Amino acid sequence: MTTLLKAAGNLLVILTALVLTASLCPRMVEAQERLRIAWAGGASNAAIWIVQDKALLKKHGVNAEFISVNASTIALQAMLAGELDAIVTSVTTLVSSRLAGADVKIILAMVPTFPAHIVAPKNLTDIKQLKGRTGGVGRPGTTTEIGMRMGLSRLGIDPNLDVKLVPVGATADALAALAKGVVQFGVLVEPFVREAEKLGFKSLVDIGALNLPFHWNGVLTREATIRAKAPLLARLGRALVEAIHSFKHDKASTLRTISKYTRITDTESLERTYNGFIKILPETPLPSADGVKSYLDFLAPTRPEAAKANANEFVDLSFVQEIQASGFIKQLYGR
Repeated sequence: MTTLLKAAGNLLVILTALVLTASLCPRMVEAQERLRIAWAGGASNAAIWIVQDKALLKKHGVNAEFISVNASTIALQAMLAGELDAIVTSVTTLVSSRLAGADVKIILAMVPTFPAHIVAPKNLTDIKQLKGRTGGVGRPGTTTEIGMRMGLSRLGIDPNLDVKLVPVGATADALAALAKGVVQFGVLVEPFVREAEKLGFKSLVDIGALNLPFHWNGVLTREATIRAKAPLLARLGRALVEAIHSFKHDKASTLRTISKYTRITDTESLERTYNGFIKILPETPLPSADGVKSYLDFLAPTRPEAAKANANEFVDLSFVQEIQASGFIKQLYGR
């Protein structure tokens, strides 16, 4: 009898453990299958907005939370603190954090060059006519300021000697500075280029058409997160590939998404914004070392550590390479 009672007691313990395990498993799985992603900025985030609005991560079995923040620095701090799994931001955030010792890498490229324009008076016909003039840019270190300097340099204009560049604030402030004559040229993205045209200016140079390698926007994560959540990040990569395909092939839905998040309601402004990105969004969001090296080279004259850095250490190609190898992208585009 004692043996039977003891066996029954052991069986009760085992059954209780099994019940507790069963009740905890869904929570454990939910925690493992969860991603928290933050973004900051404007229409360059359209692909990640589509991932959110079309529940593309949920389709791939991931419980995702998307968070809008005011600045990339806030998102970076939260990711380094373990509160976020990934952030959508530029190569400037990637490089500054990694040079400071953070284990941050770019795993997905969304906007691999500058979607910006050098805007000047309509009567100017050649970039060389900017010599001796004053141009407006964002504050030092912003993507628009870097884009202006890189664009001018590519076209044979020394941004330090041939022109005078002054910080005028954000894009709307840059437009106001042009309108008031504070500066004679500036760097703008759509739909502000259209607004500048109404004031007698034009796009003198489409910087995006220069194909300068520069990760204007991409998905960054930590190496620790790659080790802990590689399968989930791989699914994020697939979701982003689908979102880019949707951007390119479901224009009406994309325009609604851009309007929702940017609050642009004017039809022509939406069209201009859409057209500005459709030509530079990559079907295959493979991050490139060149898109990092260009910024490291930009920093090198004043940052010795940037000159010594290896751009290949800033990128992780494995997620997109795996998607490529699976044939998923070719299947989406019917090739």
